[in-house]
Amino acid sequence: MRHIHSSRLHAAGLQMAGEAGTGVLPGPGQPGFVPAPVGRRASKAPGENSPVSREKLRQSGILALQRVLIYGSALAVTGFLAGLIIYVVISALPALDLSLFSPVYTPDNVSLPPGVLGAIYLTEYTRPGSPVGAAIGLGAEVLTSVPSIVFGLFGSLFLVRFMNLGMSLLAGSLTMALIILPGILRTSQQALSEVPDDLRQASLGLGAGKLRTILRVVLPSALPGILSGTILATGRITGESAALIFTAGTAVNLVPGLDQSARTLAVHMYTLAGEGLHIPQAWATALILLILVLVLNLAAAGARRAMERKMRG
Repeated sequence: MRHIHSSRLHAAGLQMAGEAGTGVLPGPGQPGFVPAPVGRRASKAPGENSPVSREKLRQSGILALQRVLIYGSALAVTGFLAGLIIYVVISALPALDLSLFSPVYTPDNVSLPPGVLGAIYLTEYTRPGSPVGAAIGLGAEVLTSVPSIVFGLFGSLFLVRFMNLGMSLLAGSLTMALIILPGILRTSQQALSEVPDDLRQASLGLGAGKLRTILRVVLPSALPGILSGTILATGRITGESAALIFTAGTAVNLVPGLDQSARTLAVHMYTLAGEGLHIPQAWATALILLILVLVLNLAAAGARRAMERKMRG
């Protein structure tokens, strides 16, 4: 109440000074001087605690939480991968020596074209909504999710017995080709569909035929995407063992021909770990397999970047 009364007196003094026409406010000790009120709180800025500011605060909190979750997940996955690699290296180092690569066995040693052609047919030669294209696409999606052991049983019955290929490197290779064929087909189809239609129309407008347009314009533009799909499909079969046990066998000597049984690194690692007698050698095989996969992916990524730079420049 004192502050309100002082404010009114101060306003009355201002009015008296204005009526006198002097335009000068009375100073201390002069008649009509009223001291200005002190101790009042500053008024809040307009819009403070308004619904808009609260909404902005809530959105900034949500964004901060999203960043924490994303960065935390990335760090957790990276840390788990680094820990796994370090553990494999530490476990494999005691067993790494030249005898691991001996050509004589001891217990211590260790679909691209059909997929691309199918993708070209689906993308360039089938009409949108075609029953044939829809059936092929559905079949590829279903086969992508089929477990590899099913392919191994099919290879054992059809390739090994019916086709009389026996337990051989050829039967195992054909089985691996069947496993990666659906993945290459779908990724190649996606890469081809992302090529702009303007490039096709420009090539056809210059007099090039359909096949020449596909070979000289469409395929080079989609090659980086096709290569990425091939890398992903190859990564799926690099550590495959179940299907190869049924088709390629578990022979450990050097393979003189495609009609002989063979053992891959994954099968060798599985066999050593299953025996339980040579666990350090199994870890060494895992380390070699890990290095090969890493080198393969780095080489493929470098080749893709080189092709992209060549296409740009």
